[in-house]
Amino acid sequence: MNNLVKFKFYETALEANRDKQILAENGINSFIANEQLIQSDWLLSQAVGGIQLQVFENDFENAEKVLTEYQENEKFALEVEHTIENPGFDFVCPKCGSNHLYKDDSSTSFFGISILSNENYVCYYCGNKFKHG
Repeated sequence: MNNLVKFKFYETALEANRDKQILAENGINSFIANEQLIQSDWLLSQAVGGIQLQVFENDFENAEKVLTEYQENEKFALEVEHTIENPGFDFVCPKCGSNHLYKDDSSTSFFGISILSNENYVCYYCGNKFKHG
């Protein structure tokens, strides 16, 4: 018998639905559990194990492969977009030497106003977060 199994857990319904759509585009049926419950009362999230994406047992390995390939392709597409179309950095990652970097404004700005003098960067290649400047 081909039973549903818990495949992946999410904090937001948006992430779960994105992965559900990716799987559907690759011919894999999946189902989201606890979405409505958590959207109505997010405090229950930890009690029920978050929003769950479920797949059939027979599709589990294929679903893992599809999402892994999607994430790798998405990372590559972002890398190309930021390094070829906007190669504005004249330095490299101190960890791996890659010039595939992007500026991380998420933790250093408040309503678009920089609150720190050093700039934070992230390396697409190795994921290293570092300050420059």
